[in-house]
This record gives sequence, C-alpha cells and structure tokens, in this order.
Amino acid sequence: MKTIDSYNFGGKRAIVRVDFNVPLNDQFEITDDTRIRAALPTINKILQSGGAVILMSHLGRPKGQYEEKFSLKHVVPHLSELLGLPVEFAPDCIGDDTFQLATNLRPGEVLLLENLRFHPEETKGDEGFAKELSRLASVYVNDAFGTAHRAHASTTIVANFFKEDKLFGYLIGNELKSMDRVLHDPVKPFTAIMGGAKVSDKILIIEQLLSKVDNLIIGGGMTYTFIKAQGGKIGSSLVEEDKLVLALEIIDKAKAHNVSLYLPVDNVIADAFDNNARRDFSKAGEVPEGWMGLDIGDETIQTYEKVISQSQTILWNGPMGVFEMENFKKGTQRIAEAIAKATQKGAFSLIGGGDSVAAINQFHLSDKVSYVSTGGGAMLEYMEGKELPGIKAITD
Repeated sequence: MKTIDSYNFGGKRAIVRVDFNVPLNDQFEITDDTRIRAALPTINKILQSGGAVILMSHLGRPKGQYEEKFSLKHVVPHLSELLGLPVEFAPDCIGDDTFQLATNLRPGEVLLLENLRFHPEETKGDEGFAKELSRLASVYVNDAFGTAHRAHASTTIVANFFKEDKLFGYLIGNELKSMDRVLHDPVKPFTAIMGGAKVSDKILIIEQLLSKVDNLIIGGGMTYTFIKAQGGKIGSSLVEEDKLVLALEIIDKAKAHNVSLYLPVDNVIADAFDNNARRDFSKAGEVPEGWMGLDIGDETIQTYEKVISQSQTILWNGPMGVFEMENFKKGTQRIAEAIAKATQKGAFSLIGGGDSVAAINQFHLSDKVSYVSTGGGAMLEYMEGKELPGIKAITD
C-alpha cells in the first residue's frame, strides 16, 4: 500500500477527506481548532511535494440541505491563517462550477469544498455522488479518522474510483499506530481507565481489554451500575437497571483474567444535577436517597493516582465525573494530571473519546500525553475489534 511519504504528488490534484467538524460559537467563530490543526501535516506534505489540495468535510448534522450555521465557509479565514496562504472556497462540493474551480487549481493551492452533508447522498453512501467527487482529483487521501467508521460517500465509496491512487494521511496513520501499540504491543503494566455515563457504551471495549490489561479503572456515571449490582445504595445516581447482571459478569471476567478491577470507594454527591447544588461526600455504596454521585472522592483519587503512576501503558476513555461543572471536575482533572505525570516518566498514554479529549484540552494537558485521538466512535469501534469501512476502503 502506498503511503503519503512514498507517493509522488507532483503536478497532481489530491482530494483529501478531512474532519473539520469543529465547534462554532454564535458568531460562527471556531472555539476549538484541534481537528483542523491535526490535518495540517498532511495538507502541507502534499503542497510541499508539488501537489494541489482539495479539502472535503462535513460540519454538524444538517438535514441534507444548506444551513448557514453549518457552512464550511466559516472555517476558511482560520484555515488560511494556519496554512499561511489564501484558501479558495467552493459554494458546493459537486457540480460544474466546483469542477471548474478544481480544474483551475495550480500546484501549491488549496480549495475547500462546501459541507458534504448538504447533500443527503453523502450519508447514504451514494455511488453517483461519490463519482462526482472523484472527478475533481487524480488521487484520494483519507485523513478523517473521526468518520472512518461510517460508510459514507466521501469516506468509503469514493475510494472505489481510485484503484491505485488512494492512501491514508498522517493523522489516520498516527491513529492506527497509537491504537495498535496499545492493543497489540503494550508495555506492562497496562492500565485502562473507563469512564462516562453508561456501561452499555463501553461493554465491547471492556471485554476486548480484559485479556490485555493489568488494571481496569472505572469512573463516571457507569460506576453506579456496578455499585448497585453489588447491593450498594446509590440514591438517585445514574444507573442502567437492565445492565446490572452485565456489571457482575464484568467483575467475574476481570477476576478470571487476573485483572485488578478498581471501582470508586467514595464519591462527591449532590442533591441536584447542578453546579450550585448542595454537596457532600459519601462512601460509594452509601449514597442517601435524593442525592446523586457526580464525581469520585478523594480516597478514590489517591488510589487511582497510585495505579496510574506505576503504569507503563495507559488508555483513557471517559471522564470520572461531571467535569463540565466546576464543583465536580476535581476527579477528572486529577486523573488527567496523573496520566500526564506518568507520561513524563516514560509511560505511553492514549486519550480517546470526545469527553476525555475535551477534558485533556480543558486542563491544558494535550501536549503532556503521548497521543490524543481525534475519533471518539471510530476509536471505540476499532478497539472493539470491528472493521472500519473507511480503513478497509484504502487497504483493500
């Protein structure tokens, strides 16, 4: 398979699927440009190799037609600034006018297409739509890991029209390398930290990891399903009543695999899901009626920090509490800081999942860990052992 380093882009137009699905405020200003910055190495490589770049992406979830708030034109000024050159914009991603703009591109120039999802054919994986996109260039590069688990026209079907000339960009290459390192070649001790709201969201990845990890740390809302399954009192904390048996099965499987399973022993509780609610502490299985657990407690933090400090490979997916609220962010922040410290001492750390990535950015620690994944759902599915359509389309 050709790589972006070995391919000759000289005089060619490359159509690159990027993930510019970035958050915008009410003034249409980008509030987090992580995904755009992640695409820059691939764009610059093509430009420096004498190629022209056509960028395609989605933004938000428009309903198959133009919506001002989801227009990629809002990305152009910042992208131009980051690249240090003017970026042209095509008001549509297909059609004669767009074909003309693409054909007129010279080496070293960049064209950004309008939001792919303004056409319902994109998410339907329509072959005709994919063929129209393929007309714009002579080489296809997929660098949108965040959508690699979707069989959409621009992520999968379009590759069929580039028999030899299809390859991964640096971002996808780095994503796969980092995940394969954790999944197939972890230095021991290997600790996985699973948080977030629901056990059901993480069950497949937990089952995959049980045969690989030494330690499994649980936090976040899913904690209370485990605690209630073992007979603990959880007050009005979040719980998946239909997953209590599943939680017990995970506990048994961890024992069978000799995995040290760590559940919170104490938590920060509140009498409402509100930053300004009354707060208190309780033992993990002793949450009073009318109260809910919204963060892990100090004793739990100290235990988790110790396990992390002794780890050589760390995977973190999901926060420890409601870190978006100032009064319930401590557990997530301390875990993030512990991972950063372990990384400075030589551990390899992979952070994935939207909330974990948001947390690591919020606490300004993204440059203190080994790798921050750009794909929440795609990362989960890859680590669950599923074949991602966007990856298969290139490797086939």
